[in-house]
Formats: sequence, structure tokens, C-alpha cells
Amino acid sequence: MLNIVNKFLEKISHFGHDLGVDLGTKNTLVYVDKRGIIINEPSVVAINTRTTEILEIGHEAKKMVGKTPGHIQTIKPLVDGVISDFEVTEKMLKYFIKKVHSENFAILPRPRIIIGIPLNITEVEKKAVEDAAKSAGARKVYLVEEVMASAIGARLSVLDASANMVVDIGGGTTDIAVISLGGVVSYKSLRLAGNELDNNIAEYVREEFNLLIGEQLAEKIKVTIGSVIPFAEPREMEIRGRDLISGLPKAVVITDHQVRDAIARTVNKIIENIKLTLEATPPELVSDIYEKGIVLTGGGAMLYGLDKLVSQAAKIPVIVADDPLTCMARGTGLLFADEILLNKVIVLPNII
Repeated sequence: MLNIVNKFLEKISHFGHDLGVDLGTKNTLVYVDKRGIIINEPSVVAINTRTTEILEIGHEAKKMVGKTPGHIQTIKPLVDGVISDFEVTEKMLKYFIKKVHSENFAILPRPRIIIGIPLNITEVEKKAVEDAAKSAGARKVYLVEEVMASAIGARLSVLDASANMVVDIGGGTTDIAVISLGGVVSYKSLRLAGNELDNNIAEYVREEFNLLIGEQLAEKIKVTIGSVIPFAEPREMEIRGRDLISGLPKAVVITDHQVRDAIARTVNKIIENIKLTLEATPPELVSDIYEKGIVLTGGGAMLYGLDKLVSQAAKIPVIVADDPLTCMARGTGLLFADEILLNKVIVLPNII
């Protein structure tokens, strides 16, 4: 009888969609096989601490950040690209899986899931990602390096005996890698990325204007007038926060030049590590990179002028991938369509 039940559960599990998950510090994207990216929501969960009830996940939870009463807590379960709160991550993944299958009549949908992981992740952190996905309902979990999935999503030939260099700038981590023959030849993984740029802006505003602003406003400043080279026309933005001296609301105007000053140190560290990665790369592969150029992926690649600044510093052409924010998620979709490629690039083989 037990064998019959197991066979039945295995059979109905195939009605579930295969999912590719970009489990990011800032946003979680879910790619559904043959349907594309159908979920792109902030990695934020709102919890009632009195009842431990999940109140909101994603966009609605992000709206609550910094505005909650004492008994409601907004949690970002991923820090620097790795799981910091296992239970909340599991619930978030379960919510997204359920949302994908909301129109599906399958009982207990149990999909195969590909999840991207940072390059410098520990074995314990890998296990946490795997366990969270399986607890959320996956029947099989494949771990793929985010930078590899991003390269595949950018349509680079990662199995060739020639080099591709990818710089994936996410919310919590920046992965810089030289890829050849389906593997990473040299790399740097930094805990400096979009979140750090937001922090730089918030610190600058506090020091320059004695004004305290929240992380959401800092991110809005970065997206609206952030750049690493001057715009054709100067830009400015009015911002509001709490005056640190009087404690009262206050409005000031910040310019694009000031934002560049605020984020310069972090941007320069990323560029310095790109150069260090090139120095550690075999000369034959550097020749390939010079010919093909460096490819920028991830949300940070959209920072105005970053491609030009990196190109000037490294003396190599730089290309921003098409829709860099979704590169990693789209790469997982291409992996589902090519089992041979999937088996060559997974970090841990067919975890069940």
C-alpha cells in the first residue's frame, strides 16, 4: 500500500512547474519553465511577533519597512546573498511556490528547483539553501553558482575553451568571475553591492546634512540620480528626513555629484577587485576577455556610467547584459532546457 501511495505522489508531482529561483538579498525572482519570469518581488517578510503569523510577503511587506508598530516585524531573511533566517526563508519560498501553482489543479505540486548561490558560500550555507528549498516543497534541488547562471542568461558560451568574464552586482554580493570550460577559473566574491551603495548614501546624507533617512529613500536616491560619471545635464532631488539636531522633519536637495561622492569608495573597491581578478587569470584567457569584453549583470549593472568607468580602469571593453536584473533567473530557464549543460554546471549533483 505504501509503495502505491509513493508512486501516486511521484506521479502527481510532475504536474508541478520546474522553477528557477534567484534568491537575492533585495529581490527574489522566479522563472517558470516555458512561461518565463512570473515573480519578481522584494525578499521581505512581515511577521506578527505576538502570533508568529506571516502577514505579508514581497511587495506588500516592503511597503511596511520602517513603518510598523512594535508587534509587527519586517524581516529580510537573506543577508549578503546567504540565508540568515532559515524558517522565514522557507516560508517565503513556500509562498512563491504556492503562488506559481495557484492556477494548477495538481495536488501537492513538488517542482524541481534551480537556486543560484554566491561563489564564496560555505558548505553550511549551501546546505541551508538546499534544506530551505526542500522544506518548501521541492522534490529536487540543483545549486548553481549565480555568476554561472547569469553568464548563461546573458547567452555566453560557458562550455567553450575560451574565457568569459562576468561581473554580477547584486543586492548583497558582487561576484567577479572568469569562466571557461563550464567552470570558474579565477574569481573574487565581495560583500559589497547594492545594499552597500544604499548605506553609503544614507551615511553621506547624515554627515553632510545632519539628516536621518531610511533605506528605502537611500535606494530611491541611487536609482533616480545615482551615477559614477556625470550626466549630460546635472540632476538633483529633494529628500525629506529627520533633522538630527532638532529632531524635526527637514527637507534638503541632493545632487548627482554628491551621490557620486557618496558611493565612490565602494565603486572603486569593486573596480579594484575586477583588476585583481584579471591579474590572477592565465594570459591566454585574458586575451579572450580582451577580445570579447567584460559582461556586467545584476541590478548594480544599471548604475549609470559603470560600464564606461570599468572599461577605462581595466582597459578592456565592457558590455551591460540585456535586462541585467533578470539574467540569473533567465539562465536557470535555459538550464532546464539543456540537461547536459545543467549536469555540467551544478555545484552539487542532483540533490534529492
